[in-house]
Amino acid sequence: MKTAKWIDRFLERLTQSSSEHTVRAYRVDLNELAAFLTEEKISLAAMNRRHLRAFLARLKTRGLKASSIARRMAAVRSFCRFLVREGALKADPAGALRTPRTQRPLPLHLGEQEIEKLIDAAQNSRDRAILETLYGGGLRVSELVGLDRDDLDLRGGIARVRGKGKRERLAPLGGSAVRTLKAWLKEPRGDGDPRPVFLNRRGTRLSSRGVARLLETAVLQAGLDPRTSPHTLRHSFATHLLDRGADLREVQELLGHQNIATTQIYTHISLERLKQVYESAHPRA
Repeated sequence: MKTAKWIDRFLERLTQSSSEHTVRAYRVDLNELAAFLTEEKISLAAMNRRHLRAFLARLKTRGLKASSIARRMAAVRSFCRFLVREGALKADPAGALRTPRTQRPLPLHLGEQEIEKLIDAAQNSRDRAILETLYGGGLRVSELVGLDRDDLDLRGGIARVRGKGKRERLAPLGGSAVRTLKAWLKEPRGDGDPRPVFLNRRGTRLSSRGVARLLETAVLQAGLDPRTSPHTLRHSFATHLLDRGADLREVQELLGHQNIATTQIYTHISLERLKQVYESAHPRA
């Protein structure tokens, strides 16, 4: 079987446990590997550790960041494990392959007053409901655009969301988000799709890109950091909870993280905040 066919087969299997974003990223990364193998006249069955080291060296010479290289090699590792399980490779050539160590940057987050300014800059009731829901529930943008009306229990202030790996969880929304959602859902929809919570101008389900565009407008209007993205509101949600005394395990549940190590990055943000308070307030700081 040709390399491209094996990649398609692997990605088809990956869709059962990973998000569309992950599948798209892995396709780009593995197509890059396939192009390298073709250029070097290496068959997939003959691929070994030495070849992968050469591929890794090629990535480094392109000046890619360590995080970008690590992501590509993560895709290659998963692909190689799949090939071994399927019998296309006798041994895993990526098993002991070292990749550049990455220092995970602290995610951008907004202060509580900045969140207020951002939400006040919303252009209409739909946009306000979107921003309130992203922040009030700590949702990923994919979780937000995937919401259907049947997923909302506004009386209980709960939304059923589908996260990474199609795992479901119940996300509390908070009073502000519930009020703005009620206001948005009362507006006439015309012939628009009746199922999604959020629609675009064509009356179909709003896309992640559509959310990013409306956020860019609100950020500009509010005069906030232009790097602010939909995920920034999720980061802000977690940071503010920890700042106000929430337990790390509780925040992990609210975010839908499988591994608490993923949530622990927010403790560093809160620690930085505490250090700033200390340095500005303590007489011997």
